Amino acid sequence: MSSLENPRFDPEPPNEQQIRLPLAAEPFPPPTPAPRPPKAGENPVWNGWDILQIAGFTLLILFLAQLAIVFGVRHFILRHSSWLDIAQNPALALLAEFLTYIVVAMYMVLLVEGKYHVRFGDAIAWKWPGAAAFNYLGVGVLMLGLDLLGRFLPMPKSTPFDQFFARPVDAYLTAIFAITLGPLMEELFFRGFLYPVLARRLGAFWGIVLTALPFGLIHAVQYGYAWGAVLVIFMVGVVLTSVRAVTKSVGASFLAHVGYNGTLMVISAVATGGFRHMEKAGVFLHCAN
Repeated sequence: MSSLENPRFDPEPPNEQQIRLPLAAEPFPPPTPAPRPPKAGENPVWNGWDILQIAGFTLLILFLAQLAIVFGVRHFILRHSSWLDIAQNPALALLAEFLTYIVVAMYMVLLVEGKYHVRFGDAIAWKWPGAAAFNYLGVGVLMLGLDLLGRFLPMPKSTPFDQFFARPVDAYLTAIFAITLGPLMEELFFRGFLYPVLARRLGAFWGIVLTALPFGLIHAVQYGYAWGAVLVIFMVGVVLTSVRAVTKSVGASFLAHVGYNGTLMVISAVATGGFRHMEKAGVFLHCAN
C-alpha cells in the first residue's frame, strides 16, 4: 500500500526542534570590565570643581592682597621706594600671604558648612591624634633624611627664597610662618580637600602621587625651578599624603609637616648663629616647604 493511498504511513515532517542547529560557540568570551581602583574609603562631600574654585580664589585673593599692601605702603609709608622693592619685601610678602590664608580658610569653612551643611572638621577628617601627636612629629623629623638627597642632586647656590633669610628678623618671621599657618593651610588644601577627591576616583596610590605632584610644583618658583629641590619636596609630599591616607587624619599629616619644617628651621638657626650667617645653612633651607 503506497503512502498516497494511506497517508498515515507518510513520514512526519520534521518539526522545529528537529531542524534546529546547535548554536555556534562564540569565538571569544565577552570582555570583562577592567577592575576599578580601590576607593580608599574616601567619600568627600565636595568635588573637583570645588577644589578648582578654592585654588582660583586663593590666587585672586593673594594678588589683591599683595596689590593693596604694596599700594598702601608706597602711598603712606615708603614714598621714596620703588614699587618693585616694596613688592619684594619679605615681611610684606608674608603679610599678604597671612591675610590670604585667613580669607581662604574662611572660604573653605563657608563652602563646606554653608553649601554642604557638614561640620568642617568632620568633613576634612581633621581627627587630632591626641597622645600619638609626638609620633607624627617624629615622622616629620625622620623625613629630614630625604633632604640628604640634596647633596647628590643639582641644587642652586641661591634661590628667590633666600631673600626671606637675608635679615634675621625676616628669617624668624619666615620660620614662624613655616611651622604654623603655612603647613596648616597646605595640609587643609592638599590632604584635606584634594587627596580625598583623587583617592575616591583613582584609588589610594594615584591619589597619593597626584596630590604630592602639585604640592612639589607650587614650590618650584621659590626655589628657582631647581628640579632637585622640587623632587625632594615631592617625596615629602608623598610621605605626608601617605600619613593622611593611612591614619585618615589631616591632623596627623599636619603634625608631620610641622615636624619636618620645624626641624629644618631649628637646624638652620643653630647652624647660622640665629640666621646671621646664612652661608652656613647648606642644603637644608632649599627644601623647606
